[in-house]
Amino acid sequence: MWYLDNEDGSDGSEFWLSSFQKDRSALPLLLIRLVIFLACVGMLIATIVLSIITEQIDARYWPIYMTHWGIITYTLCTFFGCWVSIAAFTGSIDCSSGLPWYVKAYWFWYNVALPFAFFITAFYYTFLSAIVHTFAYIDPILDVVIHGMSSILMMILLLTARHPSRFLHFYQPFSISLVYLLFTIIYYLVGGTDPNGNVWIYPNIDWSKTGPTTRMIIGSTVVFLTLHFMAVLISMGRDWLSNRYIRNETKMQGIPESRSLKSEASGHKIGAGSVSKKDK
Repeated sequence: MWYLDNEDGSDGSEFWLSSFQKDRSALPLLLIRLVIFLACVGMLIATIVLSIITEQIDARYWPIYMTHWGIITYTLCTFFGCWVSIAAFTGSIDCSSGLPWYVKAYWFWYNVALPFAFFITAFYYTFLSAIVHTFAYIDPILDVVIHGMSSILMMILLLTARHPSRFLHFYQPFSISLVYLLFTIIYYLVGGTDPNGNVWIYPNIDWSKTGPTTRMIIGSTVVFLTLHFMAVLISMGRDWLSNRYIRNETKMQGIPESRSLKSEASGHKIGAGSVSKKDK
């Protein structure tokens, strides 16, 4: 499906239950999302503060870097993820008429954040890490955190989620990457520079050299979309393992599958204390 909506007959609980739990408590995934959210906020604050207090960096240039755009997407994703989990934990979420807007917002930014994180890690360590000291200053510890650890955090988010990732949602992360691409073009055309006066933000995306830059963009687009598809495949493998070895209670307890699915789908308003009959 192209749009953001839950499957027919689903109560939406896949958005606040972990793939690696048997009960229906929203608490486990809430705790995971909260930890990741705090880590993302920490990265966001650290990059801004260091831009202000470090003489080698002009804070006015903070918004031009793709890495910082990525941190914003991670923070938005985990913020809305925590919102969904808190609403489920307090029993204030209702998916009987479709997914609430904040669930859709979480799903959108989730679809954006995963390939963004993986792409930034791949792009940075392939093209920039060896030469970054020649055009930018970055704290070595923060360097590892924002370019490497961020992908690990997003992978944890992917592996612990239960809701689906869909191939046809590729347009969502692609749209945000396209916005950044247009930003780099406009920034170049209006005379924008990096903190050192270079006409490019990254040396291998230099619009004064349209040929090599165009080839780089085309290649990056292919890699970016491939990473989205990779995330979808990982989510499918995650769900298979979860259904096969963790949540497959129908075989263990001898409950007919049709009855089990009917029990799972009953009721659309779920809170922290909601437990199906088979869980009791």
